[in-house]
Formats: sequence, C-alpha cells, structure tokens
Amino acid sequence: MEFKVYSLLLIFLLLPNSVLGSNKCNFPAIFNFGDSNSDTGGFSAAFRQAPPPYGETFFHAPAGRWSDGRLIIDFIAESLGLPYLSAFLDSVGSNFSHGANFATYASTIRPQNLSLSAGGYSPISLDVQQVEFSGFMTRSQAVREKGLSLDSLLEKDHFSRALYTFDIGQNDLTAGLDLNLTLEEIKAQVPDMIGQYSSVIKEIYRLGGRSFWIHNTAPLGCFAYVLDALADTTPEVDRYGCLIPYNQISQFFNVKLYEAVVLLREEIPLAAVTYVDMYSAKYAIISQAKELGFEDPFRACCGYGGDYNYSRYARCGSKAVVNGTEVVVAKSCKDPSAWISWDGIHFTEAASKWIFDQIADGSFSDPPVSLESACSRSN
Repeated sequence: MEFKVYSLLLIFLLLPNSVLGSNKCNFPAIFNFGDSNSDTGGFSAAFRQAPPPYGETFFHAPAGRWSDGRLIIDFIAESLGLPYLSAFLDSVGSNFSHGANFATYASTIRPQNLSLSAGGYSPISLDVQQVEFSGFMTRSQAVREKGLSLDSLLEKDHFSRALYTFDIGQNDLTAGLDLNLTLEEIKAQVPDMIGQYSSVIKEIYRLGGRSFWIHNTAPLGCFAYVLDALADTTPEVDRYGCLIPYNQISQFFNVKLYEAVVLLREEIPLAAVTYVDMYSAKYAIISQAKELGFEDPFRACCGYGGDYNYSRYARCGSKAVVNGTEVVVAKSCKDPSAWISWDGIHFTEAASKWIFDQIADGSFSDPPVSLESACSRSN
C-alpha cells in the first residue's frame, strides 16, 4: 500500500547519521496539549483521581499521571531545566511560571459524542485545550498589566519563546474501534482529525507560539488493551506479535500528520515545527524488549486477569469486596522498572525514560533537531 511505503521511507529519513541545530533555545516555558500520555493532573483535578498504585515509583502516591511515575513530558521538562508542568485545571499547589499542561486523560482531537459516564472520552478535546490556553494567556497578561508581580505567572515574552508540545490522536483512532467502525471507516475520518489538529496549531501560532514539538501516534496493535479486545478476531500479526491492521491505522494517521506538518511549515513560516516519530521509538522498545532487559512487552505490570494481565472491567487499582472486605485486585507487579506496559494502555516510567532518551537528540525527528534546539527552523 502507498502509505506503508511512504511510512517506511519516512522512518528511514528520520534516522539520520547526525542531527541539525546546535544552538540551545533556552525555553523559559512549556505548554503541552494532549491526552493521558502527557496528562500531569488535569483529568484527576476535573473528574477523578488516578488511584493507587499509580505514581508509586517516583512520586510514591498518585500524582495525576497515568503511570507508575514520570511521563515523557516530565523528562522533557527536566532536560530543559524546567519544573514539572502543573495541570491547567488543577488549582491546588499549581505554579504556572514556566508553562502549563492542558492535556487530559481520554482526550481526543475531535470532540466525541460518548460521555465519560458512558465509558466514553474526555470532553476536553484539543479545541477546548486551545481555548483554555487562549484564556490563560489573556488573563496572565491582564494580571501583569495591572502591575501585579506574581511569581506563579509567566512573563509576557515567555509565550513567544516557549516550547509547544503536542501528543494526541491515539484516542481518536480507538474511538472508532469502540464504535465498531471498520478500519476503512476509521481511515476516512483521519483527514478531518488532521485538519482540526492543524487548525489548533495555526491558532496558537496566531497567538504568538513559534516552537512546536509534535509527537505522532503509537503502534496501536502492540498495546494490551487493543490485543485483549481484538486479537481473537485479527489473525494478521507481525513477527513480534503486534496486530498488523491496527498498526497500519496508526501509520496511516502518522503519514497524514507528517503531510500536514510539511504544509504547516509553509503556512506558518516564522515557526519551527518538529515532527517526532514516536511510533518508531515505541515500536523499537516493544520489538527489542528482551534485548533491552524488559519483560513481556505486551503484558501489563498493573492489572488483573487475561493473557495480558489486563481487563477493561478491572483496570489497574480496581477494588473488589472479598469475604466482606474491600481489597485491591488489580495490583502492581513487584518491579515496574522491568516492564514496558504499566496498565495495558500506558508505559511505565522506565519505558518512558528509554523512549525519551531516544528522541531527545533529534534522531527520530524531522527536521533532525534536538529537543533543546527545537526553536531552529529548517527553512
């Protein structure tokens, strides 16, 4: 298929011998947009807290992250010498002097019709996150103009000098699966997803954003929650055990996202737009799990039952009444650092750190600039 050839060529292009751009950008802030892959507390503040044992490895308690510890966005902040991002929706103990995080668990690019109570998706879709950012920017500047010097707010020029990170789209694809759409029907929706994605980036550019770091989406066919639901009806697997048709859906989305990034570079010429091939980085850790010292890449560290220690009815931290006593039935494994999958949907801190180490120097980026040089334009 044409998009498969294109995707393989793209992966080849994203693995250069050396990276471009050596100037450090000295980003004073990060603004992040996305889903649970980069949520640092938005969903927990607005809806419900991620329960124990989430957060156990690094924070030693639930910290709004859907992992045992730090996420890739946390390692991005650390590497740039910035504090971890506070969630925009979290009013308790937050500090926005170095940016804000608008991502929430279960977020999508396009607004979904399924409510959270019906097992659906977050109402805080990407367009809502952009509106939140716009309001945050306006109100921050208004406070500054009143002469109030607040350490918890950004300086005015920080908005134009900040790094804008994006990691979203995975839930849009799985939403189609939840609605029992065919793979071709899901593909048909991708151009609209990408169109709305591009519109948000152009609006942030209009508001002054200039440095964009955009992650593509993961290989869906390698995740326990997809394998658990679809492995019995999907015989086409690759040499590592991932479901080929669902990885092809991710590849198709990523090719269209890359095409949009190329066009964005023409439409927003003052911006530096970096496309990060997270698909290849995440597929690499899954396919090389044993060589890297990890356990079964498909099996969840924290979960209950089934071939993958995952059940959508008893997810990580779930409780049940046993002999009259409420106990946690979906428990964490003894050593999360030996596992790639935390809960069948998200990565462990150890896996996220490995992935971050691969992408930080620009080896998986187009143009091949390092994270600290992501303000460098290729044109």
